[in-house]
Amino acid sequence: MSSSCISAMPISTPAGSVARMNDRPLHGIRVLDLTRVLAGPHAARMLCDLGAEVIKVEPPEGDITRTTWPRANSISSYFAQQNVGKRCISIDLDHTAGRELLLQLVDRCDVVIENFRPGVMDRLGLGWATLHARNPRLIYASGSGYGQTGPWVHRRAYAPVVGAESGFTKSQGDARAGDYANDPHSHADMYTALELGAAVLAALFQRERTGRGDRIDVSMAQTMLYVNEHAHDGLWTDPVPDGVIRSFRPMDYPVLTAANGESVVISGHPAENKTFDFYMESIGRPELCADPRFADTAARLHHLDDIHDLLHSWAAAMPSADAIEAAMSRNKLAVGRLRSVHDVCETDWAREREVVVEISDRGEGTMRVPNAPWRFDGSDVRVGGVPRYRGEDNRIVLAELLGLDDATLDRLESDGVLTSRLPKRTS
Repeated sequence: MSSSCISAMPISTPAGSVARMNDRPLHGIRVLDLTRVLAGPHAARMLCDLGAEVIKVEPPEGDITRTTWPRANSISSYFAQQNVGKRCISIDLDHTAGRELLLQLVDRCDVVIENFRPGVMDRLGLGWATLHARNPRLIYASGSGYGQTGPWVHRRAYAPVVGAESGFTKSQGDARAGDYANDPHSHADMYTALELGAAVLAALFQRERTGRGDRIDVSMAQTMLYVNEHAHDGLWTDPVPDGVIRSFRPMDYPVLTAANGESVVISGHPAENKTFDFYMESIGRPELCADPRFADTAARLHHLDDIHDLLHSWAAAMPSADAIEAAMSRNKLAVGRLRSVHDVCETDWAREREVVVEISDRGEGTMRVPNAPWRFDGSDVRVGGVPRYRGEDNRIVLAELLGLDDATLDRLESDGVLTSRLPKRTS
């Protein structure tokens, strides 16, 4: 086991771990997770890490991320990262008996999260009106590309197209002088997951006051506008003075490389008042503060390439990233080492913060996934459990929550209502 990792708890909670589970903030909350791929699954994982019991409901074909690589023992690391700790059942909702099972589960749940195309849940007879009538305390959260209403309601939406439609892709490309490219990290999904999770938590709090659940509609496109700190600048139509720095422009912050090949990012626009002086003091060129080329912000923006050349030349003569950071830090500039995910997870900081957790790969080994980022003084909110196979928990969940006996479960399996994909040997 890597020294930067901790071990996750098994799915079956031993006696010594009961207190750990019971003191988590969402202990006693049960979530029915009907989502697939990323935004919904990550929102549900947040709730799971905070202590909720999350039951992931997959179709017979499973969550598509189960097929992605890297993987071990038929467990995809992508799937594991977003779904570790959840109980996994597989129900065919195209089957009348499957929909009836889901309705019975809804009666015993606090939250339903779904990311089907708008209208799909209603066509299945599982829409908000139906579920709310059965369970008035239910919180029903939907994540979709453009929301549950409006003229774009039926458009297909994935992170790359939502990034394009919401101005995110163009904004980033404009900052790169017209070099437009898709976001490689699906920020539209991940930001939506955070907003969806926050909305569910707010609805749970509201339910404590009102006793009733609520309907939550989160749009990926609206989320991307909401989290875009430069959206205000794009909405500004009045003139602004020439030679000012609009919206901080972090794309202009320098990336510097030391003599040993280590690279760093410096936070602070080098053309900004005072910040320019900090840079020049750091590189030992304070006299340049009086250079006419750098007399004011407008002049410095015009000669920004010259400033970057000065910084790059200075950095190339510095022995290491540590030396660059030491010089810049003396003048109130923040410095970050350019690291890979693997590199940062091997740092002393990562080890102290337990930022990565080792979970079972359901064989003889482990795989690593990011740990939850929160620390509570009174609760342990680290990752718990192991990634489960599709339908692995069919019998235990339905027997436990619905009281179904073996004969009924056997019939549901033979009818194709319940399905699973289990390897011959599971740990």
